[in-house]
Amino acid sequence: MRWYYSMYGHVEKLAEEIRKGAASVEGVEAKLWQVPETLPEEALSKMSAPPKSESPIITPNELTEADGFVFGFPTRFGMMAAQFKAFLDATGGLWRTQSLAGKPAGIFYSTGSQGGGQETTALTAITQLVHHGMVFVPIGYTFGAGMFEMEKVKGGSPYGAGTFAGDGSRQPTELELAQAFHQGKYIATITKKLKGSTA
Repeated sequence: MRWYYSMYGHVEKLAEEIRKGAASVEGVEAKLWQVPETLPEEALSKMSAPPKSESPIITPNELTEADGFVFGFPTRFGMMAAQFKAFLDATGGLWRTQSLAGKPAGIFYSTGSQGGGQETTALTAITQLVHHGMVFVPIGYTFGAGMFEMEKVKGGSPYGAGTFAGDGSRQPTELELAQAFHQGKYIATITKKLKGSTA
């Protein structure tokens, strides 16, 4: 399953590719969920945010139904957006019972610029996984030559897939979408192996 928050659609596009990559692994069911919006409609309108997608809104207790996760969010000042943090803050009951412990989890993100926090967002998000006892699954350099692309601007890092939104007009590139597909397939394969070893 893939959970995300996307204001302008960049993270949503990566999420869809991650879902496709996960679904390409035999026996894996991949779903997209979005976390609740916390901003009022008036604020979203002033920010020219497009309407939200049709992906269902998740509640914290629904996290227990998944065998693995890939969490996605835009960056705000080098950290995950407040909407996603608010959702994770509501998982205290799951933390208390360690209901998510041992489940694999990855992350992906979008930033406004190259210096906008691609790695700091990942690093600060990992703390959420750690407190829940989840197993962080970075992609490392498993994406191969795409990780070393130097001729084109490319988001993402060994922590997870990523894109640069710029002023909002830049959309994820083919290479960034391919990295997202790879991340979905990679974490789904690991999740399947871990689930199989405990069956």
